[in-house]
Amino acid sequence: MNIRMAAQLPALALLLLASAPLSAQKLFVDDSAATFTDEQVARGQAAYGRVCVSCHGAALEGGQFGPTLKGDAFADHWRSRTRAAFSEQVRATMPPRGLGMLSGQAYTDIESFILQANGLASVGGPSAALTASAASAPPDAVQVGQNMASGRPRVVAQRNLDDPLYKAAVATRAAKLDALSPVSDAMLRNPPESDWLIWRRRYDASGFSPLKQIDRRNVGQLRMAWSWSLPDSMNEITPLVHDGVLFIYSGPVVQALDATTGALLWQYLRALPDEYDNGRGSRVKTLALYGHLLIAPFVDGHVVALDARTGKVVWDQVVLTTQQRDSRGKAEGVALHLNGGPIVANGMVVIGASLGLENSPGGCFIIGLDANTGAEKWRFNTIARPGQPGGDSWNGAPVNERFGGGVWTPGSYDPELDLVYFGIGNTYNSATLLEPRPGTNSLSNNDGLYTDATVALRPSTGELVWHYQHHRRDVWDLDWVFEQSVVTVPVEGKPRKLVVTAGKTAIFEAVDAATGAFVFARDMGLQNVVVAIDPVTGEKTINPAVQPEAGKAKLLCPAATGARNWPATSVNPATNRLYVMMVETCTDYTYAPRTPAETAAGGGDMRFAPRLPPGSDGLFGRLAAIDLATRQVVWTQRQRMPYASSTLATATGLLFSGDLDRHFRAHDQDTGKVLWQTRLNAAPESSPITYAVDGRQYVAVVAGGGSAFGAGGRGLVPELQSPAAGITLYVFELPRR
Repeated sequence: MNIRMAAQLPALALLLLASAPLSAQKLFVDDSAATFTDEQVARGQAAYGRVCVSCHGAALEGGQFGPTLKGDAFADHWRSRTRAAFSEQVRATMPPRGLGMLSGQAYTDIESFILQANGLASVGGPSAALTASAASAPPDAVQVGQNMASGRPRVVAQRNLDDPLYKAAVATRAAKLDALSPVSDAMLRNPPESDWLIWRRRYDASGFSPLKQIDRRNVGQLRMAWSWSLPDSMNEITPLVHDGVLFIYSGPVVQALDATTGALLWQYLRALPDEYDNGRGSRVKTLALYGHLLIAPFVDGHVVALDARTGKVVWDQVVLTTQQRDSRGKAEGVALHLNGGPIVANGMVVIGASLGLENSPGGCFIIGLDANTGAEKWRFNTIARPGQPGGDSWNGAPVNERFGGGVWTPGSYDPELDLVYFGIGNTYNSATLLEPRPGTNSLSNNDGLYTDATVALRPSTGELVWHYQHHRRDVWDLDWVFEQSVVTVPVEGKPRKLVVTAGKTAIFEAVDAATGAFVFARDMGLQNVVVAIDPVTGEKTINPAVQPEAGKAKLLCPAATGARNWPATSVNPATNRLYVMMVETCTDYTYAPRTPAETAAGGGDMRFAPRLPPGSDGLFGRLAAIDLATRQVVWTQRQRMPYASSTLATATGLLFSGDLDRHFRAHDQDTGKVLWQTRLNAAPESSPITYAVDGRQYVAVVAGGGSAFGAGGRGLVPELQSPAAGITLYVFELPRR
């Protein structure tokens, strides 16, 4: 699971953890009579539910991404400090995903809610009861900046619309949009070198560009060509580029920009109900292009197709119901999300759903939509049903007590085999697989398919052609949900088409792309869960020391955020080298089983307390190159700051990466040596791309937003100071002669 969403691990880092009741002692060194009212507490509870609950829990109990905000340990920490210091810390650090987004009154209200929860009394008696507002249907989507029939940006009314310079600018933008060619199936199979049409550029998820203008000799001259500010979101987005137009998404907005200048060509703004916080929780990784359509998932559970030339809505399909999306007053992960992004294969839009810890009994799914109409054509359940292969692998639990199997990474596609490949996440409810069913004394088959598996589906029908489970009965939140790279490499002297992927343990595995047969594995040495891998079958032997025992804390490496996570690898097909960024991290975890009724209702039962790896030297970021032909690590670069972005490889031997300390770099693919770097306004927690227009090459990356994976990294380096900066798209080029 990836409660990516949270993106806020260091949250109130000094507020410590505990869940014991507060003692009768004073909370602050200067404690005095309460100065807050019931009304403030009520408002604070509502504001807390909007911006704090996903990290700190509905009852302030803390979670994977934020400490508890009540109890004896909380009080012990603050008892020697002033109330003013508490207020200053909250306002200076919260919320990490949007410092400054709250008003002063909102901060005061949230503090009041926390203080009352810790035993301080308000001046107005009992707390006011809060009732969540009734859910309403999302308002119709609206377009902004488009009062002209062409959908071009409007101008201020009092300006002279007959101004020849204005007319020339409008005509230039209109010509660029009118010149957009339809993106065909053939184009997606073999994209123009200048374009970036898919999440990782090609169907094979290689993240590799054949462009050659920027190389190892001149990369040191890179300079910023232009930049563009984006609305707030937990942005993990990848820009797409076609025929000189760049498409970008953040929060409730999709925009088309001139890829050479950054000029806005059109934008689409989706009006969202208040509970979606204007899309700030959105973390979609990609859009999709097909024909003249630009296809985008939104935080309200809709998938929308826009006309790429105008931004006008062509179709709008509900994928997630209002009930599935509802997380009001609870942690964000209880709801289903469309966090991965679409891929279009032979006219079918294929996208997965993730999370749904409570709102999706029966688990998550992958859905196929007709690209021309948006109509649902098929749905594949990522939690196996009775009668399917693996349907009896859930320890006897009925379907409605099976949760998880999230899909929060876009798929890949092999046109020759006509198969789409997806990685599937873990179950969120460990006790379902760990405890005997009520009325029984033993476990039955508890592999938990199709969790932690690669599935190969027929895109026209959703038929499961094959599956390979990388990790049976994963109860540690160590998803194998990431990109599925389709590569052809020598195996025993003969070229063989493989699907290569790795889970959070950073164990890379290759399976046959046509059959799913295991081929090889390569452990990067950052985990303590698997002690042996069968070289023929890939079957894993689990370390007995990490097996769950109720109430007993155990060391687990990596932490639940993973040694690697959603930031994608890249592969140079000419050298068979795969490039991956990783983080060295561990956690103490505790299995906290609940009653059978609570387990049946969903939710989680593992508690994580991230910690440094034993014997750590303080270097947490790791960038490595793996030769897929020899299965050897060619080089490794380690640094203090965790890496943050996907990698981008080019035909000229360059490798681009970004880290949490706001650096964006170009490395030599042969050695990992840094050849160029710049510092951005925020960490580039996104996927960089490169493209060309009129023979000129550009490199683009989005900075800001913040993901859960990045939050985990920030918790390792307390000296890291993240600026209160917005989300920005940066585009770089070589100097013009």
